[in-house]
Amino acid sequence: MNNDLERILRGAGGACHRGTILQRVPDHILEHAVAAGQVMRLFPKVYCLPSITKDPVVRVRGALAYAGPGAAISHRSALAVWGLASLAGDAPIELTIPASRRPRSAAGLIIHRSLDPQANLRGVVSRRGLSVVRLERAIVESWPYLNGDQQRAPAITAVRGRRTTVERLVAELPRVPKLRGLANLRRLLVLIGSGCHSELELWGYDHIFSHPDLPPSDAQVKINLDGRVVYLDRLFREERVNVELDGAEWHRSAADRERDLRRDSRLMTRGLLVVRFTHARLTGEPDEVRRELRAILSRRRARGVA
Repeated sequence: MNNDLERILRGAGGACHRGTILQRVPDHILEHAVAAGQVMRLFPKVYCLPSITKDPVVRVRGALAYAGPGAAISHRSALAVWGLASLAGDAPIELTIPASRRPRSAAGLIIHRSLDPQANLRGVVSRRGLSVVRLERAIVESWPYLNGDQQRAPAITAVRGRRTTVERLVAELPRVPKLRGLANLRRLLVLIGSGCHSELELWGYDHIFSHPDLPPSDAQVKINLDGRVVYLDRLFREERVNVELDGAEWHRSAADRERDLRRDSRLMTRGLLVVRFTHARLTGEPDEVRRELRAILSRRRARGVA
């Protein structure tokens, strides 16, 4: 391959627009490299080295080179840039451009047009050298294009990791017009705001803790335990009962079990009864879990704990 052409592509992070390439090498050199398989056409008028055509970052850079000034990585691709989703090597790259711009969707590219000419200027930041919509915008605008756990996970993960807040996500809602599934997203944000910070906690609220058989409880209650801040999954304040939802992710090993037992014993010295339910019981026996909880809470009140 021509040395100048290789330097251009590597200097551009692996992908470069034809117009930029031809500023430094003649057209016939590029065409020869393409014909010889030394350079690959990644997107219309965007080329890269064959060995990195599936690299997600290279593909994102190539998409931005194709779309030109004013473009920003958006929607599901922006979630990947923000670390809230994965971007497979063959997944289409999504961008948002001003409505006045000409680039159109192509193979491997989904172009969204913003009707607000200032929208990108207000909502675009640079992350790892890539122009990308803000975290809150990525979460909200991706909502209609995802399903199930993948649809809820970005908002849950971002709030739980203190990368954003429910208030900032709610403020973003009116900035994405005609958002499909808006009512469901609003409900999710309310539940996250109330302390449901995992799929299991959302499921528990819907099927157990919101049931009229049980008294009110609070989620993700922050307390100081021996100089360390901990969060109680669910707290029945009047009865002083802490319910922990043991999902598989954080409760797999013997070390996890030892950590839980130590924490439970410390909470009990403060008059809190800790009750743990596994994912299997919560999802497989919700009626029985409610009955057990109701009995525990009634006994605590009868003993004058409340």
